[in-house]
Amino acid sequence: MSDYTKYTKQEMQAYAIAKSIKENQIVIVGTGLPLIGASLAKRAICPSCHPIVESGLMDCDPVEVPRSVGDNRFMAHCAVQWPNIRFVGFEANEWLHDEDRLVAFIGGAQIDPYGNVNSTCIFGKGDYLQPTTRFTGSGGANGIATYCNTIIMMQHQKRRFMDHVDYITVNGMVLSQPTMGVNIVLTYYKDGTTSTQKVLISPKR
Repeated sequence: MSDYTKYTKQEMQAYAIAKSIKENQIVIVGTGLPLIGASLAKRAICPSCHPIVESGLMDCDPVEVPRSVGDNRFMAHCAVQWPNIRFVGFEANEWLHDEDRLVAFIGGAQIDPYGNVNSTCIFGKGDYLQPTTRFTGSGGANGIATYCNTIIMMQHQKRRFMDHVDYITVNGMVLSQPTMGVNIVLTYYKDGTTSTQKVLISPKR
């Protein structure tokens, strides 16, 4: 018999992701923990949810964890294979019609109290042109957070939760769009527990 009291911090975070998804929601995910959480939701918690990825694959249900959003293992188990431009159009259409069905999960290197996320570079003793660390950048994260409710996942580390991020890759919550942008941070602690926290709303943006 399985012992459900023994789990890793990442497994608990994936479960917390799955529990954040509601029936009939369209879930924008990337590879890794967001995909694992969305797959768990589709198979065990809310089968009517529809995971989609920025490469244009809709209603995904992968058997294995793909390495990227263009992995053939994604393509073999999805309802529709759209070009990327159709995915962007789908996001914009949902936003224009105020459907409020989209929810997204993304990660980042830094986040501030207003939900601004940095996944571009860490300045350190340098600046944007010569940072201490440069990451891959936004990918689809900026467009995703612009058009739908977005949940950030990251480890609970002091160096990640900043008063001011070095670079704004993704805008946080703003008064003009209270249902858009980053609005929840899902993190986990050293003891394996998880936490969800609402971000503040910036009145000037």
